Amino acid sequence: MAAVLRRGVAGLLTRLQTSAPTVRTLSSSKSFSQNIPSCLWKLGQLNHVAIAVPDLEKAQSLYRDVLGAQVSKTIALPEHGVYTVFVELGNVKLELLHPLGEKSPIASFLQKNKTGGMHHICIEVDDIEAAMTELKKKQIRILSEEPKIGAHGKPVIFLHPKDCHGVLVELEQA
Repeated sequence: MAAVLRRGVAGLLTRLQTSAPTVRTLSSSKSFSQNIPSCLWKLGQLNHVAIAVPDLEKAQSLYRDVLGAQVSKTIALPEHGVYTVFVELGNVKLELLHPLGEKSPIASFLQKNKTGGMHHICIEVDDIEAAMTELKKKQIRILSEEPKIGAHGKPVIFLHPKDCHGVLVELEQA
């Protein structure tokens, strides 16, 4: 029985050795990064997760009074059609969004999602202009022709959710 087992294992090893792909090592004279296309911009850290809320005061109270988080004052951003409040969580922020005006994108979001919900994520980039150029070349739709100034006073753009697996992505200049 042991001899049969040894022959079976030996045969398996022989098949694995002959069918396994050859692994090539990199020459020390060539850089590994030569085959990786260079990017003129870098993706940074997650800045915030935005949540659309139908009642901004109730949402502020939940995070401040119930959960004990530090909550900012309400900021009106008419160029974006929103009121915004930031909730500090240490490693990331939540951005509470409430409609400002009838043409607010948050108003239309809340018409479809009456109780609110996650609206977008925001990721920092080190060069928003270079990011826009490269993303356009890669056929990622950007929802504005030029960056707008966001809630942090920095340029921002939004990427179409259909190009980002159903997630609205905001890129913010770091």
